[in-house]
Amino acid sequence: MRMKFNKSRQLLMVSAASLLVAGLVTACGTNTVDFVYVASSKAAGTNNYGEIDVFEINSESGSMRQIPTSPFLSEGRNPVAEAVSSDYANLYVANQDDSSIVQFIIGNDGKLYPQSTTDTVGVQQPTGSYPLALAVSGSNMFVLNTFQPLTTCSTGNPCSGSIGVYPILAASGSGSTATPAGELGTPAANGYQYYWPLTLPSKTSDVIVPTGINVVAATKTVPETVFVTAYDSSVSPTVGYVFGFTVATGGVLTPLNNGVPFVSGVHPSAVASDSSSSYVYVTDFSTGAVHGYAYASGLLTELSGSPYQAGNQPSAIVADSTYAYVYVANSLDGSVTAFSISNGALTRVGTYAAGIQPVAIGIDPSFHHFLYIANYLGNGANGTISGFELNTTDGSLINSMNSPYTSSAQPTAVAAIPHNQKK
Repeated sequence: MRMKFNKSRQLLMVSAASLLVAGLVTACGTNTVDFVYVASSKAAGTNNYGEIDVFEINSESGSMRQIPTSPFLSEGRNPVAEAVSSDYANLYVANQDDSSIVQFIIGNDGKLYPQSTTDTVGVQQPTGSYPLALAVSGSNMFVLNTFQPLTTCSTGNPCSGSIGVYPILAASGSGSTATPAGELGTPAANGYQYYWPLTLPSKTSDVIVPTGINVVAATKTVPETVFVTAYDSSVSPTVGYVFGFTVATGGVLTPLNNGVPFVSGVHPSAVASDSSSSYVYVTDFSTGAVHGYAYASGLLTELSGSPYQAGNQPSAIVADSTYAYVYVANSLDGSVTAFSISNGALTRVGTYAAGIQPVAIGIDPSFHHFLYIANYLGNGANGTISGFELNTTDGSLINSMNSPYTSSAQPTAVAAIPHNQKK
């Protein structure tokens, strides 16, 4: 079900020309290279909504500062994940406690304008599914849910997770009936369902807990593929898995390996892939390791030398899309570990101090020269963002000027767009 915000909430009466002028005044004058959006889960205001802090990154120093009107309400409770549209025109925020995804239009000055809300509750999906991760590829939004949207599933009676695929709609209508691009449509159908359950074919009653999602871009040798990390919570110790799905027209998913997931460690926590779509990397929260896999012919094959040791309780991972480096946020250590990539294999570059309990990580999409980490506990009263300058020659990190930067309390997710490069 989709809900549009009224015009007073949207603030979309601001003309494109005035947005451009505002962007030129507030951003270009400060050498802004990117806008970074940080979701914070602590309730703010009468509706107990979370907040979205908007930072601009200085192209010379990497220093981050919030834009004057930041923060913005997340328009829902407990925001836990973010993604941006492929054209950088929209930010999507998953509010877990409302089982909703809110679409924000992004102004040229980085400001956010709430446009629509998609509930994972409706005729096709009768109960909340508690979304936990988002990924965008082309015109599809992939939503990873804690549960299947069934009346029998709840926090008190958990069931296995699920994945839904929503089309990102083009602009439609004109004049007073115009709808801008970026709203989410009806999810792709899986038979009579509108989601794909994450279950073990041999143990259908076991509760599979999803943790992360990544989309591998199509190449000449591999199709577009979605990978989901998860673990079996019904056994002790837990067993980790990677579920794979190829993506067909309309967002329809086909499970890899006849639906049998690939075994991966004990408690996978996050997943990333390299820019060639040849390698997939999975962090293990329990062992502090990164498992590396080659992806070909519909199979994941663990690389020689894998797993590679990171820090304690790794919570997030990002692979640089331009340079051959992988970075892992270690939540218990309050650090980030850098790796270089050679034929898929990882070599540790170094480990660098971040903040208290880092939970999300990203790389600036303009220059691929700056890295930022959201620290959930921050300085106690507020969260913090650790900023780093990335050495593109060897992958090492140094602190950005004035890092760390104060955010709203309990940050959970980061996303970014390049400044003045909307498609």
